[in-house]
Amino acid sequence: MSQTKIDKRSLIAGFSGNILEWYDFTVYGFFATVIGAQFFPDEDKIVQLISAFGIFAAGYLMRPIGGIIFGHIGDRQGRKKALLISILMMAIPTTLIGFLPTYASIGWYSALLLVILRLFQGLSVGGEFTGSISFLVEKAPMGKRGFFGSWTTFGVFGGMLIGAGIAAIVTAVFTTKQVNDFGWRIPFLLGAVIGIAGLYLRKDMSDDEHFKKIMKEEETYKIPLAEFFAHYKMQSFKIIMLSWAFGVSVYLIFIFLPSYLHTFLHVKLSDALSIHTIAIIFMMLIIPFFGHLSDKIGRKFILFISLIGFVIFSYPLFLLMFGKTFWAILIAMLAFSILEGLFQGVIPAIMTEAFPAKVRYTGLSVSYNIALALFGGTTPLVSVWLIKISNGNVWMPAYYLIASCVIAIITLLFMPETYKKELD
Repeated sequence: MSQTKIDKRSLIAGFSGNILEWYDFTVYGFFATVIGAQFFPDEDKIVQLISAFGIFAAGYLMRPIGGIIFGHIGDRQGRKKALLISILMMAIPTTLIGFLPTYASIGWYSALLLVILRLFQGLSVGGEFTGSISFLVEKAPMGKRGFFGSWTTFGVFGGMLIGAGIAAIVTAVFTTKQVNDFGWRIPFLLGAVIGIAGLYLRKDMSDDEHFKKIMKEEETYKIPLAEFFAHYKMQSFKIIMLSWAFGVSVYLIFIFLPSYLHTFLHVKLSDALSIHTIAIIFMMLIIPFFGHLSDKIGRKFILFISLIGFVIFSYPLFLLMFGKTFWAILIAMLAFSILEGLFQGVIPAIMTEAFPAKVRYTGLSVSYNIALALFGGTTPLVSVWLIKISNGNVWMPAYYLIASCVIAIITLLFMPETYKKELD
């Protein structure tokens, strides 16, 4: 079955929600140290960070539930409707965090309100990334699914880039006291702008013709989740194991690392954010290229290069960062960006190709969000916890990254090559 052509507005609209989703999580990750001090002021620094990232992880526990809800909408009523609802629901909690009173104002109720907003955020993003890759990969012309799918992860890191840029500006313009007093709120308030822009783009984006054709040719399942659990558990398990490395690599390197460098290696936060911004720009430039390359030589070969590279080079790259100089950390981050760019250019297409259209949104949402709940959003928390229980061993995050990639390599051995497969 050949896919319809996709217009530029639909392409941008398709990944616009990813920008908002990862903008929010990036900003939260970057200001975790400040947030911990604002909402958990009576604890020591490490416990504050664990508490802040604990709330960050708690939001991910809601993602599988959100995935079920949006998967059902997407597989029954179309991708566009689900994507419209998800971006609207994401913008609300992001903006409200910017208005939250702190511990100094209302005591522990402030932390409770923060938890509620993060849980709501987790629910709303449960179908965002998986919906966008279903939408774009299904609409891609034959032989270009890897390229079109790669724009979803381009949007992911676009959100990170905007978040990192705003965070860098805030920390550069305001003093440390001003950041603690009010500066940390600004990035969350600006999230409303991204949400409104994304909603505007999606309102008039073209319908998902591929899915509509499926609906005309054969009926959709009344309960897609039941069909998924009945026939696609093994595909789901493989996606979960593969997404373990996705979650750990992204959240460790591009969310947790600035706080890690600042808290444990005493690198200036402004330097950590500047390096992070440069690395993301570089990676965004190469992601579509690797997506295009996967359409020519296959998905698995590129993924193997990425995962084996993480296993071999993570330790020496962390060692390079321990030099604590700007240039040493920058070189390490650019190297990590190449390895991550390989992964991100391919993962949307290979995940989408694992499920048929009638259960695709549900299958992707449940599988991906279980993985992100268990292994993605928990990565910063697990990393800090591993350092704490190992008596301050700052190598533990690197070991965790390597272990997740070894698991992904084993999983990939049992996955079929799908880049030449007709998309049903």
